[in-house]
Amino acid sequence: MLLTLPGLIDPHVHMREPGQTHKEDWRSGTAAALAGGFTCVLAMPNTRPPLVDIPSLEAAEDCARKKALCDYGLFIGAGADNLETAAPLAPKTAGLKMYLDRTFGPLQLKNKAAITAHMANWPAAKPIVVHAEGRKIAMAIQIAARLKRSLHIAHVSRKEEILLIKAAKEKGLAVTCEVTPHHLFLTKEDIPRIGPGRSEVRPRLAEKSDQAALWENLAVIDCFATDHAPHTKAEKDGEDPPPGFPGLETALPLLLGAVHEGRLTMEDLLQRMHDNPKRIFSLPEQLVTMIQVDVDARWTVRGEYLKTQCAWTPFEGMSLRGRVIQVDLRGTTVYEAPDVIVEPGFGRNISTGSLAPDPVKPIPM
Repeated sequence: MLLTLPGLIDPHVHMREPGQTHKEDWRSGTAAALAGGFTCVLAMPNTRPPLVDIPSLEAAEDCARKKALCDYGLFIGAGADNLETAAPLAPKTAGLKMYLDRTFGPLQLKNKAAITAHMANWPAAKPIVVHAEGRKIAMAIQIAARLKRSLHIAHVSRKEEILLIKAAKEKGLAVTCEVTPHHLFLTKEDIPRIGPGRSEVRPRLAEKSDQAALWENLAVIDCFATDHAPHTKAEKDGEDPPPGFPGLETALPLLLGAVHEGRLTMEDLLQRMHDNPKRIFSLPEQLVTMIQVDVDARWTVRGEYLKTQCAWTPFEGMSLRGRVIQVDLRGTTVYEAPDVIVEPGFGRNISTGSLAPDPVKPIPM
């Protein structure tokens, strides 16, 4: 059965450009996005160099403008050295990203005073996203509440975290959160199958009880976000494997499987993959934009056939149900499975570019 759905929005991806195009670039990453049904992605700032100032932000925008196949936004990173200079760049960004725990790359805020200063300085009209785990989630919520700021918590993965956010929402605090498909569908028990290096991810894969708590508190979860974070197979299989999974092409089929099983409704899915991300991140309307999905199509995940440049997946060999057949973006058909049929550079920056329908005909790749 074919369903027509709005273009999906992923508020948490890593495109690895500039600086690490051997892992992914804007062309390959947004090709993976289209194949997964995403017409807009918001990219994190832990590139090389990290996006923390005008030169780094302009360099990343130049790469995206030339290569992106779907629409996109760029986060700026909060660092110890840009307490005063980050906020003026807000109009050019999708929001401010604050890393309170160690992740891939050098961005991490350890000083509570710096965290507070960034939250206080950042314009209220633009979102603040934090990578925080455990007790640091409580600290971030406390600071944001004191400053009367809204806060979005990235990739929640543990029972105590989702219950903490639930309690904050019940108190009326302006807190939203996202959960990744890999934390909904994988646990520590999957590590032997995936492999010790390839299973490295932040936050780490959790216990089954944590996974169950996420499903039991679905009403607390505002967004499903992939945290698409590709690394090469050689890097993941090396002595010091970097954390991160690719996820753009498997997210929708995994969640459609949950719909087939009765664990989700289509309304649940669309709220968390379109409606809520659009609202939370104040994204403009993508006019004449839709995806066609064969919700009954069965396929086996093989990394070598994915669009992502890293060519592997923690879901290797799994049988999934549901596949994107066609994507129309701003009135132009941009993807007809299995091919992207527009030139790199078709995507537009949601912060600075017009998202009106494009009258120009697509050019085959």
